[in-house]
Order: sequence, then C-alpha cells, then structure tokens
Amino acid sequence: MFIRKNGFTLVEIIFVIVILGILAAVAVPKFAATRDDADISKGRADVASIRSAIITQRQSRLITGDSSYIANGTAAGQMDNGGLFGGVLMYPISNVSGKNGHWSATAGTGTYTFRAGGVDTTFTYNPADGTFTCAGGKCSDLTN
Repeated sequence: MFIRKNGFTLVEIIFVIVILGILAAVAVPKFAATRDDADISKGRADVASIRSAIITQRQSRLITGDSSYIANGTAAGQMDNGGLFGGVLMYPISNVSGKNGHWSATAGTGTYTFRAGGVDTTFTYNPADGTFTCAGGKCSDLTN
C-alpha cells in the first residue's frame, strides 16, 4: 500500500517568504509616497475652495453695498464662525494639529497651517484685501 503525503517542502516555504519580503520592501515606500501625494491633492483642493469661498463671500457683500472682505474672528459673519473657514465654507474644516492632511489654527487669528508629508505650511488670511497666501513649507505644491 502506497501512502501519499501532500504539503510543501521547507525550501518551497522559505522561497515564498523571501519573495513576499522583496515585494513588501518595494511596495511599502510606494504606498507612503502615494499617501503624501493624496495629502497634497487634498490641501490643493482645500486652498482653491477657501479662496473661491472668500471671493464668493465678497461678492455677496457687494450686492448689499458692503465692499469689505469677511473679517477674522469666530463670531457670526466672521471667517472662523463654527470652525475653521466656517464663515465662508458651507462645512467648516476641523481644527486638527499635528496630523498629515489636516488644517490647524488658533481660530480667529487669520493664520492657518496645513500639514503634508510631515511639513507644515503656513497660510495667512488678510481681511484688508481678501488674500489667502502661504509661505514656506510645501507652498508651491499646494498653490500651483
């Protein structure tokens, strides 16, 4: 009587483990870069939305005869009413510091920080002329 045993040899199992290790070593850095690219894309979209919302808010004010831009602050009719940019955006942005892909600020100050790839980029809102500008960090990635 012949008994047949099914299974993998130790050499086959080690070979599969080595191949999986090589694939993981190649894939993990690619996924990390993809995450940074996603954070940059999110930040770029946020900046465009915020700038557009500031202009829309100004146009609404012009219709009523008020030529000013929205003021810094957290009260009704101000920039950070109800959350970051809540005075101009339909849905305010949450204030989350130290996490990639998120905005942070001291509400009402006109200075905001977006973090992407572990780098903070500071944006400043100027209510005198309605500009929302950045300096340093990944400014060129977030505004081009």
